[in-house]
Amino acid sequence: MKTSMKTKAKTQPNPARFAYEGLDRVIHERARLSLLTSLAANPKGLAFGSLKQLCALTDGNLSRHLRVLEKAKMVATVKGYDRNRPQTVCHITAVGRKRYIEYLSTLEQVVRDAARTIEEEPAALLTPAPSRA
Repeated sequence: MKTSMKTKAKTQPNPARFAYEGLDRVIHERARLSLLTSLAANPKGLAFGSLKQLCALTDGNLSRHLRVLEKAKMVATVKGYDRNRPQTVCHITAVGRKRYIEYLSTLEQVVRDAARTIEEEPAALLTPAPSRA
């Protein structure tokens, strides 16, 4: 009796099951995740100062992380004036929103896998590893 490739693939466990390719390195850094979350929650955009405050970043840190996100085409900044004062407003782009949603979907899978592992083998997780003395 022949076993089809499809059936064989389903019965063998995926050796890279926990590789989580969808954890985008550009987004995964804490400050950039904070920036994208703030911008996704504010589709009209946020002024540089508001974004700095929401994400608890310094001017320099915020500028650096925004440059990384702009280079990845995930964020756009518009420089202008508000009451004769310079103002930079940041927006999440369509590409940024798509990648952010894909990233969150992968994080949800991480949580599901962790919960399943805890349910299946709670004692193994609580048992301390043998010491290497």
